[in-house]
Amino acid sequence: MRDTHKNSARLDERLRPIIELIERQTLAENVAARRVGESEVERYISERQNRDRIAERLNRLGAADIAAILERLAVGERGTVWALVPVRLGAEVLCELDPEVAAPLVTGTDAERLAEIGRAADTYDLSQIAGLLPAELREQLLAELEPGQRRWVVTAVAYDEDWAGSRMSDELVAVPDTATVKDVFKTFRRMQDLPQGLDKIFVVDARRRLRGVVPMARLLVTPPRRSILEITNEDPVVFQVDEDIEHVSEEFRRQDLSSAPVVDQHGRLAGRLSSDAIMDAIREEADEDALLRDGLSPAEDALGPVFKGARQRWRWLGLNLMTAFIASRVIQVFDQTITELVALATLMPIVASIGGNTGNQTVALLVRGLALGKVTSANARYLGYKELAIALINGSLWGGALGLLGYLLYGSWPLGMVLAVATLLNLVVASLAGLCIPLGMARLGADPAMGASVMLTFVTDAMGFFIFLGLASVVLL
Repeated sequence: MRDTHKNSARLDERLRPIIELIERQTLAENVAARRVGESEVERYISERQNRDRIAERLNRLGAADIAAILERLAVGERGTVWALVPVRLGAEVLCELDPEVAAPLVTGTDAERLAEIGRAADTYDLSQIAGLLPAELREQLLAELEPGQRRWVVTAVAYDEDWAGSRMSDELVAVPDTATVKDVFKTFRRMQDLPQGLDKIFVVDARRRLRGVVPMARLLVTPPRRSILEITNEDPVVFQVDEDIEHVSEEFRRQDLSSAPVVDQHGRLAGRLSSDAIMDAIREEADEDALLRDGLSPAEDALGPVFKGARQRWRWLGLNLMTAFIASRVIQVFDQTITELVALATLMPIVASIGGNTGNQTVALLVRGLALGKVTSANARYLGYKELAIALINGSLWGGALGLLGYLLYGSWPLGMVLAVATLLNLVVASLAGLCIPLGMARLGADPAMGASVMLTFVTDAMGFFIFLGLASVVLL
């Protein structure tokens, strides 16, 4: 964790000068626009000098750093900076950006510059940004590719974004199973550049069906005359093009993979997955789950337009309002009880809050387990028993502590007992809700994290109030 903070601090330190330069440029443009009587030539020269300095700085940065700058700028500043990004890095920058940031930039870019960016892109980057490009331009760029590259891009674009095929690259080395080690090195020399992070080569038959893989470390120490099949691992980790990317990510993590082949339904080599692509998928999925859990849209841009952000939150805020209203009706049912025992009003939030915390812990565990394939129909029953047992243990412990606190504050053992039992029961309810909500969403085919926090808050609040006030009405009155 400390290393992560250090890396983030180093990134901030590296990018801060150019961000400050961009902000000064924006401020200068705003001030210049309000000046009266200033020469247009002088204003143009001043702005041009600032833009040249920004362009020079951007030219020294990599795509990931430029993307980080764009995502930290307000919407109005992004277009200015995007126009100064070198064409050679344009597609790679778009790939690094979140879709909600990239889409408006593409929309605001003229067709000629977009065409230049598309032509400068490699096939993988082109497949990733193809969905953002206008249809006419996309077809034009595809027509300019070699037949093999065109087929690969068209196929990759057709895959669902949650499939392994959408993340694979065509940057790989595939050799025939009839080759020798010497032939492989000849293949290397014919290539302009080897794929980045190349750790293994793929061996295929005459119909391009995968026979196996050869680690680079083994290839380098093998005599040139030996057949490539003699050193081929014929039982490697292989993924299907339609395999869920979350399962693929878990396999990469579990088996510590750097890369892996992807095959189609006929066993033909379709592409190569790299650890970089998998890391991007893991980050995106984690961000999406965190937002969905709290009722936010993954498509929302933190620095985007105000009205658009408000509109994207209306649905879950409306649902939250409805559930809060229902919870308030529960309280109204017991208004006479609260009137006679005012202490109940001060203790109600405690019961509801601790239940919400317990439920959120269960939801987080379930969402992660479902994402990694660790929670299945075979072990769901055990998980339910386990979470119920944990709720009973924690409910007894902390319920007892709250009951004692209630007695010390108000001098009433019956009130303390009501508080203890209500806490225990609400923790059980919260755990059950934390289990049922993600499992129910998954059963319906939706993301298990979607709106979990909103629905869980309703359950723990409404049931917490009902249990506590109901017990108080029976025991204390």
